[in-house]
Amino acid sequence: MTQPSTRYDVLIVGAGVVGAACAYYCTAAGLRAAVVERGAVGGGTTSGGEGNILVSDKEPGPELELALLASRLWREAAEELGPGAVEYEAKGGVVVAGTEETAQGLRHLTAGQRDMGVDAVDIGADALFELEPQVTRRAVGGAYYPQDAQVQPVLAAAHLLRRARERGAVVYTGTTVTGFVRDRHGALTGVRTDAAGTPVLSAPSVINAAGTWAGQLAELAGAPVPVLPRKGFVLVTEPLPRAVRHKVYTAEYVANVASGDAGLETSVVVEGTRAGTVLIGASRERVGFDRSFSLPVVRRLAAQAIGVFPFLAEVALLRTYLGFRPYCPDHLPVIGADPRAPGLLHACGHEGAGIGLATATGRLLAQRLTGQEPDLDLTPFRPDRFEEAAA
Repeated sequence: MTQPSTRYDVLIVGAGVVGAACAYYCTAAGLRAAVVERGAVGGGTTSGGEGNILVSDKEPGPELELALLASRLWREAAEELGPGAVEYEAKGGVVVAGTEETAQGLRHLTAGQRDMGVDAVDIGADALFELEPQVTRRAVGGAYYPQDAQVQPVLAAAHLLRRARERGAVVYTGTTVTGFVRDRHGALTGVRTDAAGTPVLSAPSVINAAGTWAGQLAELAGAPVPVLPRKGFVLVTEPLPRAVRHKVYTAEYVANVASGDAGLETSVVVEGTRAGTVLIGASRERVGFDRSFSLPVVRRLAAQAIGVFPFLAEVALLRTYLGFRPYCPDHLPVIGADPRAPGLLHACGHEGAGIGLATATGRLLAQRLTGQEPDLDLTPFRPDRFEEAAA
């Protein structure tokens, strides 16, 4: 049997949804790509996600610009991949305000978002109850975001990679990158792996899309980026008739996303799935890669969910799962070429927004690699910005 070539235009380390999107757009641009994954496709950070494609939780700035681009690209990719392939659902998002003070702060946020092109609609209590009939009657209003959507994360990674394979990409699963190969000038020319059949894979460009482990890979390349794991739990209910119509969360969720606190933070987010189950999140804490179960966190999330949707008090939980979000201190992803290690590009540090931002990340790096003008300025996401700040 003929072995695939081990020389490529670009190597992508990580077969989660971000790495898959990089392969999807790189192959669409005509690049010969290989994806190297130490486990299974979508088996790391991606498997612990909810599949959110959100503009609603982004404050005005570069990440919101990235989210708007990604939102459009997800619609296009979902159509191109085929009906239902990634379970794309343009369900829209609803943010609930429990007090007039919170509602006022939310209106300030939506005004800034609208200035950047977000479709954000301020709503009173009556409109909120019409959008979500089961929501608590203690709510005073909120905001409606028609652009918010959702995909099934592992399906999304698998189908993006399927299409990349159809365009010539090669995927190496069960293969760990153990080091980098460089030329005499120090530029990366490939990676070393632990696979006997492919001990070296060669390419002039390597994309670090290793999710929560991207900081470790960057350290291995001598170009560190401060990507750290931020643990979070998700609760899954028994299947129900359609009861939660949109992605629903409290206004406090945005503040917790933007927080740099290492301690435990919870702010409820509730959404239904096509299978009828309801997903409940979201907790955040920096405790390394500790995978231990925490009953107090689960109880707190359940109580907060009941506070928003009282009917959930009578609903059984099927299971809980946890994941690790790739956290960066300034809450911006790391996207672009790293001047400290020529040939290395990063696609990491998206925290809980990686699934939603994957398409934009992949497209921007494909444009960078093929010499095109990127759709967005990558300066805010540059990999060496942390060293600049320290200096």
